[in-house]
Amino acid sequence: MPAQEPVFIAPATDGVRRLLSDRGFVALGATLAAWVMTFAVVAALRALAPQTPVLALFMLLVVVVAMLEGAGPGVLATALSLAAILVLGAPDGSAAPAALIMFLAAGILSSVGGEWVVRRRLRDERASQTLLEREALLRSIFDSAPDAMIVIDEKGIVQSYSAAAQRMFGWSAVEILGRNVSTLMPAPFRQEHDGYLHRYLSTSERRIIGIGRIVAGERKDGSTFPMELNVGEVRSPHGRFFTGFVRDLTERQETEARLQELQSELVHISRLSAMGEMASALAHELNQPLSAISNYLSGARRLLEQTPNADSRSTEAIGKAAEQAIRAGDIIRRLRDFIARGESERSVESLTRLVQEACTLALVGAKEYGVRVQYRLDPRVERVIVDRVQIQQVLLNLVRNALDAMRGQPGRRELVVSTEQAADSMARVSVADTGPGLDPDAAARLFQPFVTTKAQGMGVGLSISKTIVEAHGGQIWHERNPEGGAIFRFTMRLANGVGEAENGKDER
Repeated sequence: MPAQEPVFIAPATDGVRRLLSDRGFVALGATLAAWVMTFAVVAALRALAPQTPVLALFMLLVVVVAMLEGAGPGVLATALSLAAILVLGAPDGSAAPAALIMFLAAGILSSVGGEWVVRRRLRDERASQTLLEREALLRSIFDSAPDAMIVIDEKGIVQSYSAAAQRMFGWSAVEILGRNVSTLMPAPFRQEHDGYLHRYLSTSERRIIGIGRIVAGERKDGSTFPMELNVGEVRSPHGRFFTGFVRDLTERQETEARLQELQSELVHISRLSAMGEMASALAHELNQPLSAISNYLSGARRLLEQTPNADSRSTEAIGKAAEQAIRAGDIIRRLRDFIARGESERSVESLTRLVQEACTLALVGAKEYGVRVQYRLDPRVERVIVDRVQIQQVLLNLVRNALDAMRGQPGRRELVVSTEQAADSMARVSVADTGPGLDPDAAARLFQPFVTTKAQGMGVGLSISKTIVEAHGGQIWHERNPEGGAIFRFTMRLANGVGEAENGKDER
């Protein structure tokens, strides 16, 4: 432990440091000027009244200088005053050696006392300046904090009210300061607030303080909004004070509602697409056996017609069965044509917003995956002609597949979603992962219905995505990621001021 500086050295060191500063030189100059003026006054008084108390006048100078400027100027004033007394003399005997020694001692004591007074005054000034700076800093934080901050006393009276609170509640600080904080609450909380506060002061039972809660607030116009409230408590000699930190949850709840709505839309479209894909596959598979049944029945009817004494009712029944088989095939063909043709609402959309919305939805609940997500969005491919929900369904499938591929994968887990311009006025979207990659055998049949690499997968997601992309005039494919993993890419048409972009919709 370092040795501490002796107590008597610190004041002297501070005094010398202060004396050598700019302020010290000013103080010395002021001391010289005061001494010159005093010398002139004393000399004039001596000429008029020889019995003028010279020592008392110069001692007054020393005391004033020491109290105002400290030890250095005080000692200087003492030395100059002694010289002046010796020069002017004192007929009343006050210039005797004993009196001069007493004057010197009194001057030194006055200088030491003045140094203590000056140091105390400077310390108080520094403390006041520090308090002012801290107060300014706290006020700056108080006014610039994005969340509203409100300070109340133990009676619920508002003591401080930040700028964010003024914007949030609509009340100005002049209007709300000095009023009960319940003004910012809707009924019935407004009437119950003082009771809650009194109960806490009486029982110290915490309901919100130090815990936080989602409550309702009321703006000046009477509208209510959800807010997150956290309250802190401060105890001071002047009583208890409570600081409330308020965050408006309106935008967050609207975003959550929008995400839920978007998720519902995509789930609905996904189910419809899955049903359509399955219906298309079934139509393709059933059409061939139905054609074979029709052909066999037609052959059987001809054989019966050529057989002597054949039962006409059997021939008629076989003929009707063949007609129904043909009719069933026609129904399945029409269903397949309807599914292949499809009906979609297309409009000019922002590709950046479309990608961000779909990825935000796809990444919900994926925090535990530990995946680092990057977006590389080219501003040159901002506007595309698409059915927004369908293309977001494609992106949702690809991002979810990428996350599933990297789940539990050791090492780097990185998802990169990028957009760029392709040839023939097309935009290209890429979803790259750093998973284990695709098995070559499965990769060749990846976009076929009911083909999947997942243990619990149905094998229709990529097939649906292929149908949607091709219906938009684009293509979808996969590549090997040079950094490990796989890259899925698909294209769609850019809106470059052509007739489709102007019409805003494309009926197919």
